[in-house]
Amino acid sequence: MDTFKHPLSQKEEQEYLALSKAGDLNARNTLVEYNLRLVAHIVKKYQTSERSTEDLISIGTIGLIKAVNTYDISKGSRLATYASRCIENELLMRLRQERKESREISLFEPIGTDKEGNEISLMDIIKNDDENILIDIIHNDNLNYVSKIFNKVLDKREQQIIAMRYGLFGNDELTQKETAKKLAISRSYVSRIEKKALLKLRNALLV
Repeated sequence: MDTFKHPLSQKEEQEYLALSKAGDLNARNTLVEYNLRLVAHIVKKYQTSERSTEDLISIGTIGLIKAVNTYDISKGSRLATYASRCIENELLMRLRQERKESREISLFEPIGTDKEGNEISLMDIIKNDDENILIDIIHNDNLNYVSKIFNKVLDKREQQIIAMRYGLFGNDELTQKETAKKLAISRSYVSRIEKKALLKLRNALLV
């Protein structure tokens, strides 16, 4: 952080803020330049081996610029206090977007291989019969994605039957007959619920 300038004094900051509010771009740029040390300090919390410091500082600087543009001198707090929240918000917003994008699976993007070693996509899975959809998804390391939508799209009975039929979440994998016996319901009822639940999961994966 030695490459960043030290913060302005409170008096200097107030002067540049007043000029910036009046439309002086040089004053705005000065405020940004002298607060980059704050950006560098905040991005430390978000550094990982997968994210470069330069990228994080660029994102944080966008938040800093927004802070300078929207800061209200009459509020009485220092610019750094307000800017810290704006920088954090910008970083969090970008990280949430990254997580969202990482969950979005292209229908034609390879997600694994079949038993013969051929690449398969989600579209290939969708073309299979209903029972194979969930099995293939699980076999191709997408159980985490399924579990995220599992409780949202299925009711309690459907969750119970799918978990038992396919050995999900610590359950033993059971046949329809075994599931029916354990739940004291008919095998045909298990089959109907299973098909309905699998269809719900498939539709949810296509959204």
